[in-house]
Order: sequence, then structure tokens, then C-alpha cells
Amino acid sequence: MKSFASLHSLFGALLAAACLMAPLAHADQLASIKHAGVLRVAVPQDFPPFGTIGPDLKPQGYDIDTGALIAKGLGVKLELIPVKSDNRIPYLTTGKADLIISSLGKSPERAKVIDFSDPYAPFFNGVFGPADMAIGKPADLAGKTVGVTRGAVEDLELTKVAPASTTIQRFEDNDATISAYLSGQVPLIATGNVVAATINGRDPKRRLETKFLMKDSPCYVGVNKNEGALMAAVNKILAQAKTDGALNRISEKWLHAPLPKQF
Repeated sequence: MKSFASLHSLFGALLAAACLMAPLAHADQLASIKHAGVLRVAVPQDFPPFGTIGPDLKPQGYDIDTGALIAKGLGVKLELIPVKSDNRIPYLTTGKADLIISSLGKSPERAKVIDFSDPYAPFFNGVFGPADMAIGKPADLAGKTVGVTRGAVEDLELTKVAPASTTIQRFEDNDATISAYLSGQVPLIATGNVVAATINGRDPKRRLETKFLMKDSPCYVGVNKNEGALMAAVNKILAQAKTDGALNRISEKWLHAPLPKQF
């Protein structure tokens, strides 16, 4: 049986080893990424146009291009890690990914667990219509007909702000709402910008533009807590991409619309 002195010595050695390892466990993540030469990004694979599998069986979408943009800005290779909505945050917090770029919205609950970059992608509900319709605010809907998907968030928001003289024509699903607009059954629709992007990609002749927003919930890059250097680097890359038009080109490519003003 080992003596107390021996056990005490062993405990001391283990404690010293743990102290030496602690700085590694809490090493600056940006430095670790650059040392590895790889940025691991959690991305969606089932939510077009933000992330899906293309005809070539490779990931494609707004979030994938944004990940590539950030990896290039950091001077490292990009490794894509497919995730779902319910596991994307655990992938970040358990170290399986360095960043989340997965159409992630900000909420007080999520902010307790991770930090958020500046916004990189628009995600909102609004009223959309052709360029020649002079609509800029809810009051302008007076006497107009607006199509919307029954029971959707945009249905609830439209009902709150539309004048009493507005005709709200409700459809059973997004496909029916899209068809109603493309066929000319309704001149305006209340929907999400992702649905509007689908319409613009399907028929440029019936191109929609944003008339006004009803509920704004942009997408952010998820970063682990207390990673100030990585956060600053991500925000710097995003700011440069907004200035030089790179982020706007991604928006035009996948959302078929420019970034909103003041984005």
C-alpha cells in the first residue's frame, strides 16, 4: 500500500500536469484555427438557399459561400460540417466546429450559450410586389389585395398592420401562395425573403422586390463565448465583404435580391 507521502507526491504531480494543460484547453481559438490551417464551419444541408446538396453532390448555398469567404479572409482551408437546427449549437460548444454559419437567428436564450457576429444574411418577413407598385408602408395597402400563407408568421404580422380596407387572400401553403402570385391572382404577397427568392429564381419576369419589412430576424455567425479575437476577425471580414460588395454578390446569387439598405 502506498504511503501518504507517496500519494501526496502523486497528487502534486497530477495537479502540476493539469495546470500545464489548462492553457492549451483555453487557448485562443483564432490562433488554434490558424495553427491548424483549417476553419471548421457547421452548415445546413437541408435548408435551401442557405445550404443544400447540389447536383454534383457537394454542399452549396448562401451559408457555404459565406463560410468560404471567412476562411479565405483568415487565410485557411474550409472544412464543412453538416448540421441540423437542433444540433448546430452543441457542435460549436463541444468543439466539433469553430463557427456556426447555419441561418442562425439571435435570441436571448441562445445568447446565454454562444456569442453572435454582426449579421451576414437577411432573413425577414415582409410585403413583396413588382417594382411598378408604389408600396412603402402598411398604410399603402389600403384597397389592395395581398396573398399570404394561412397561419404563417407573416399572416399574423400582416393582420396586425394592414388597413381595414386591405383584402387578405389566404392560401393553404407556400406553393399555393407562390402560384397565386405567378399566375397574377394576387398583385402582392406577404412572405419571407427566402420564398421571395424562390419566386425570383423561378420567373424573372414576375420579379418581386421588397416593399416593407414586417419582422426582421437576420442571420448571424455563431461563435463560442470568450473568443474575442475570433469574433473580431469574423466581423472584420464581414465588414470588408459588405464594403467591397462580396456579400451583396452572395445575396444576389442565392436570394436573387441585393442586401437590404442599411444592412
